[in-house]
Amino acid sequence: MKKLSCYLLLSFLFVSISQGQTAFRIERKGTGKPILFLPGFGSSGQVWDQVISKFPEHESITLTYAGFDGVPPIGLPWYCRISDELINYVKENNIKGLTVVGHSMGGNLAVELVKAIPDRIDHLVLVDALPCMREVMMPGVPAQALSYDSPYNDQLLKMSASDFESYASQMAQGMASGAKDQVQLKDWLLAADRKIVVYGYTDLLKLDLREGMESIVTPVLLLVADQPFGDQGLETMKIQYNGLKNKEFKMAKNSRHFMMMDQPEWLAQELQRFIEQ
Repeated sequence: MKKLSCYLLLSFLFVSISQGQTAFRIERKGTGKPILFLPGFGSSGQVWDQVISKFPEHESITLTYAGFDGVPPIGLPWYCRISDELINYVKENNIKGLTVVGHSMGGNLAVELVKAIPDRIDHLVLVDALPCMREVMMPGVPAQALSYDSPYNDQLLKMSASDFESYASQMAQGMASGAKDQVQLKDWLLAADRKIVVYGYTDLLKLDLREGMESIVTPVLLLVADQPFGDQGLETMKIQYNGLKNKEFKMAKNSRHFMMMDQPEWLAQELQRFIEQ
């Protein structure tokens, strides 16, 4: 049902999309075999800068999503609009031999890409990304039980600026280890469109990409942060990606969710190793 509504929306917006995508900002740098960097929810594509600097021999293609870091917001549904436009972008620009690196929500988009256009993708790197966050955060709750119009969402939308800043600060402290990185994550969230922050997250909670994992034959590297859940976090990832055949797990030591901030050197080394093997 989710995909049907996405396709109906995409058909309605076909003319504007074919003239140029609006669900994200694209930054392309360098030349060479392309690497697509997809950030997680709430962050700018700049979050990948340290890792990108380690790959001067590759072209980097980096996204920043609508509603974040100065990119104008779009209508709802938010997530599937990004997913459909991204698939369309890769097709229209005839991008091939692609390595896709996706963090968190970006990992979800990476999975959508490889399911839709597997012949264009050589490697998939999923950075602390769950195909169904709802199963971990809200066990047993069906997607149909979640909606944009909810007391929790209304509370977030009506928060004062100071209360929302405290909320964003608490979120950031759990996502990265460094104080400067925490401030950066908080600032990105505060600068974002509030409705996208609230309703876009609802889109993510409704998402379940576990079905069809067995059809993916592209090599997949799954990087898992060891904080705060340790081995339990790794086991959760193994359960959720059970259907994947050609996969490899690696644990990022001393890292929280934003491991491109906490462990950029290690992440770049693992990415290089995976591309070359």
